[in-house]
Amino acid sequence: MTGQSPRGDLVPSGIVAMLGTRGPTSRTAIARNLGLSPATVTQVTKDLIARGVVEELESVPSNGGRPARLLGLVSRTGVALGAKVTADHVAVVTVELDGSVRSSSSHDFDPRADDAIDRLGRILTQEVAGLDDQLFGVGVGVPGSVDSQASGIVDAPTLGWRAAQVGPLLRQAVGTPVLVDNDVNTLAAAERLYGIGREHSSYLVVTIGRGIGCGMVVDGGIYRGANGGAGEIGHIPVWAGTDDQPLCTCGSTGCLEAYIGADGLVRTARGRGALGPRGTLAGLLRAAAAGDEAAQAVYADAGDLLGRALAGVIHTVDPEVVVLLGEGVDGWEFWQPGFEPSFRRSLLPARKGVPVLVEPWTEDQWARGAASLVLASPFDSAGNGGEQSRLVRARLGAS
Repeated sequence: MTGQSPRGDLVPSGIVAMLGTRGPTSRTAIARNLGLSPATVTQVTKDLIARGVVEELESVPSNGGRPARLLGLVSRTGVALGAKVTADHVAVVTVELDGSVRSSSSHDFDPRADDAIDRLGRILTQEVAGLDDQLFGVGVGVPGSVDSQASGIVDAPTLGWRAAQVGPLLRQAVGTPVLVDNDVNTLAAAERLYGIGREHSSYLVVTIGRGIGCGMVVDGGIYRGANGGAGEIGHIPVWAGTDDQPLCTCGSTGCLEAYIGADGLVRTARGRGALGPRGTLAGLLRAAAAGDEAAQAVYADAGDLLGRALAGVIHTVDPEVVVLLGEGVDGWEFWQPGFEPSFRRSLLPARKGVPVLVEPWTEDQWARGAASLVLASPFDSAGNGGEQSRLVRARLGAS
């Protein structure tokens, strides 16, 4: 949480969120991880104990002196709702403070319909019914640029959305705090709370699947850029030629995503005869797993392109570690032979040792990441969530 220390009214919700996401913790550890003085932690936790939100648990050994007393939450009944919007459905989960998914569902969805956002509002209204005092807020992840989590204005070419008023319309429909961000940024937020972000303050979360995305965490905070579009590495130009360049979803040509996103892999495989004219990505993966050298070469070449492009991002951002996620990691063993030598060869000597971690993937992770926008609000000292984060903190602090 380095660089994201709570101040003032952030402190109670910050402590509650930390105990919820990390479990029982000593006052000393709370002060260290949140960048607070021991006196502040003592005073605030005293109030939280008096209100029945926090309780003292067992003691643990310390290095000299009295054993440290652990603090824990009296109850974990509160939840955040997370929704991941795709081109054909909305995945929704309810997530507890510790990151566990309480329930999940999926709803058919046409983002290009005239009433698409109203329809999304009806889906979320249905999902929050009955949660009421248990609900801290709603997080929404979209495959596009979002000007800020607070306003929630979305540009998402793959959904057909331009300056879509997602945040304002959903808040009006649902009647609860709503935070909206790029879907890969939501995964970066989840890593801050439950994954690599506990140990590292600067890291990249790179997703491979239908598209290629990147969430950038710098000094403990998600870097969003001037207009909320930072991390669109799928649109890095990787082809200098002028002939036969596939058209990207962004409308340009020569983009990384157009070559190694899901559609790009299938196009390449069909062109090389590794798939038939109606072959699918699932078929390509089955062929590679069965030992088909042509199919394996498609993945290896994609890995080579990804490695060279990602090396450029490493030189720009200088992260401590890279996490790879997304639907595409199911076939990572076939990407890796092309990725690893290309990536390491393209790095400066001082950066060649940067770790790349590949994490298991489940469909719920997108929506769980969206819920993490809500649960990370107490650590939002940069103010990305604006009034919506303040409303979430008020609910958390009163839990």
